[in-house]
Amino acid sequence: MLIVTESKAQGWRAIAVLDGRGEALLYVGRSSTQVRGGYAEAYEELLDDEERDLVSTIKLQQWQGAPDAGKWHDKAELRVPQPAKSVVKMAA
Repeated sequence: MLIVTESKAQGWRAIAVLDGRGEALLYVGRSSTQVRGGYAEAYEELLDDEERDLVSTIKLQQWQGAPDAGKWHDKAELRVPQPAKSVVKMAA
């Protein structure tokens, strides 16, 4: 029995490479544009401060092959998001 819940395969993903700790899946999407648009928010939500310090690169990968007999291929390197700078207001 085959149950299909997606109308189109999720063929792209963003993977954070952690120095000495392997990799962390950040985002999966239907297109490279969708992944590029969502990985930075996922990076902030999914990784803690210690894990963010270990990120050396973020890979954009595409699935190639049949759903049950393919593999992920590196397509590009994405920018590692920088922490948002907080604005401190001085009292006069």
